Amino acid sequence: MNRYTGRTLAIEIMLIAGALVFLIPLYVLVSVALRDPEAQAGFLGFTWPLKFDNIATAWVESNMGAGLLNSLLITVVSVALIIVIASIAAYALTRNTQHWSRGLFYLFLLGFLFPGQLAMLPLYLGFSSIGLVGNPLAVILIAVGGHMPFTIFLYSAFLRDLPRDYEEAAAIDGAKPLRTFLTVVFPLVRPVTGTVGILAALGIWNDFFTPLLYLSGSSSKTAPLSVYSFVGEYSANWPLVFSALITSVIPILVAYFLMQRFIMQGFASGLKG
Repeated sequence: MNRYTGRTLAIEIMLIAGALVFLIPLYVLVSVALRDPEAQAGFLGFTWPLKFDNIATAWVESNMGAGLLNSLLITVVSVALIIVIASIAAYALTRNTQHWSRGLFYLFLLGFLFPGQLAMLPLYLGFSSIGLVGNPLAVILIAVGGHMPFTIFLYSAFLRDLPRDYEEAAAIDGAKPLRTFLTVVFPLVRPVTGTVGILAALGIWNDFFTPLLYLSGSSSKTAPLSVYSFVGEYSANWPLVFSALITSVIPILVAYFLMQRFIMQGFASGLKG
């Protein structure tokens, strides 16, 4: 049995200190959200009594219900398309032995090198010309395209280490490549699918710039835009901003806690490979 030494105590103290540092933003979030908007206090101070009415006020005034529904629609559709398209593309690229497949794989990886902001102006002009500005479909298309390089890279790395025995057995039984992928391969890549799903969902749910650019002025505002509605040009109602922020992060936090087991499995499988 390991002895409790001074080194162990020092490590525990460092971990506790690190945890307290990471809890400071949560403390600030709650303290400001439950503060009287008229009270004068710093970001680290509580005011009494606590104003739980701020959460209800923020929900109504920001139309947070509609914002959450729009964010949910965009996130679910985008993540589903990302998983379907990227997994099939990665399977085709890793199982095809012709020279063009490797070149096409590296072409996808070029997406890592170019910041998405470079394409914002031509994309906006293109979507505006076909009437997609103000439509959630524009945000979905950009989210799917933006996540393709990283997602294909993850699936490809996982599939290269996946044994082909089951696929060969399915081919002997007469299964076509698509059916082999759907019935044999895709169930085996569940760990990386969970990792891809939650990472993409976090990025898309919290994305502020893309919905601001394409959905401002429309009725299809997302949750981050609903939070932003309390920020003016010269001032901001911080208690309502933070109250709306608490409401907006609850769904994605719940999804993260439900899916964290798959994230750990995905990373562990990648490390083993």
